[in-house]
Amino acid sequence: MAVEHLFAGIPVSDLDVSVEFYERVFGRPPDLVPNDREAAWRVTDSAWVCLYGGVANAASAPHTLLVDDLDGFLGGVAERGILAGPVEAVAPSVRQSVIADPDGNRLKVGQVQAEPAGERSGRRDG
Repeated sequence: MAVEHLFAGIPVSDLDVSVEFYERVFGRPPDLVPNDREAAWRVTDSAWVCLYGGVANAASAPHTLLVDDLDGFLGGVAERGILAGPVEAVAPSVRQSVIADPDGNRLKVGQVQAEPAGERSGRRDG
């Protein structure tokens, strides 16, 4: 079996409010609005972030996006009025920040950096 697409679902209480928020996160309107309860953004050739509106248990979707330029991504969302948390090193080669949507869903945004010279899997050579 080969998986061809991933739809990462985010339950939200008010779809209109959340669409406006995620339009600012991604810098564009949704790529797909299949009905009045869903909106989706294509974030890679085979991965989508999907909002599901009118959900009673909103704020229950922790997701992580890995980007190639964390500082550029955070600068772009800041220009669009989105406040992100501080950038933290969560591993020797990973930095991340957290964005919370209007329902409190946490979207971690991270960047994997090249390992420091001489380091592999947490050990130093020679």
